Amino acid sequence: MGRILIIAEHDGKTLNTSTAKCVHCATGIENAGIDVAVFAAAGAEVATQAAALEGVTGVLQVDNPANAQPLAAMIAPQVAAMAEPYSHILGPSTTFGKDLMPRVAAMLGVAQISDIMAVLGPYSFQRPVYAGEAIVTVESPADCKLVGTVRSASYKTVPSSGSAPVQAVSLQVSLPTHTRYGELRAAVNDRPDLQTAPRVICGGRALGSKENFDLIFNLAEKLGAAVGATRAAVDAGYVPNETQVGQTGKIIAPELYIAFGISGAIQHVTGIKDAGTIVAVNKDAEAPIFEVADIGLVGDLFTIIPELQSRLG
Repeated sequence: MGRILIIAEHDGKTLNTSTAKCVHCATGIENAGIDVAVFAAAGAEVATQAAALEGVTGVLQVDNPANAQPLAAMIAPQVAAMAEPYSHILGPSTTFGKDLMPRVAAMLGVAQISDIMAVLGPYSFQRPVYAGEAIVTVESPADCKLVGTVRSASYKTVPSSGSAPVQAVSLQVSLPTHTRYGELRAAVNDRPDLQTAPRVICGGRALGSKENFDLIFNLAEKLGAAVGATRAAVDAGYVPNETQVGQTGKIIAPELYIAFGISGAIQHVTGIKDAGTIVAVNKDAEAPIFEVADIGLVGDLFTIIPELQSRLG
């Protein structure tokens, strides 16, 4: 059994918690050690954070101007170039990992195991299918490298109590010239990140308009929560795409998830079923969301949200 390599996700300064969850997954695999690779333009700060993750035995800091932005086309050839001593190469099942890891698998000539949610053995894993309605066991041949993405919602973050050594690595790799970074357009706000927030307030199409969605934003601000939305609400233009939660959006596992005006379609439920406590508010007592909710309240959200806000002060 070789070592495990985890590809770190970060924004250039802060390590994303998805990396700590990948480490948690990796600790369940029999191995000789867990290395974390940090690809950045200047990754010393991020590498230090990765080195502190409990269970990590080494951090590889790969500094290159081409890594200033997390472009899969640039990072994948570098991962493939350093893959030789590793039996397993893992990344988070986030937008970053879903973009990067299939390229890595293709370059190594192996299949990818997606959304690992449980480790049964070194080459045997469980993953959800059919929007989480079924769980399948997937096995990979032991004589080839395993490339996989880890379902972040299925794992907790490991504590930052370690002190692994950091090694600067220089790779001689020909990087593609047909791909370049243009610009990033995203809504600017000071709310918690949707994928890592302990509390999430989510709204559905029942809000009726972009203006009415301010009810969700205002309540989230009072609770210090992130804001999410169903695909229907996003498609209707009420909120930006980055707020979408569900099978085709973000998979989250907050401590508290409150759904307003959400029916509970299977595609949405698969994105929130790992939440600690699910609270649902819907005027339809037969709404499917109540089947997965820990606490359900039948009522009109346009009445209930103002009442909640008044009680919060």
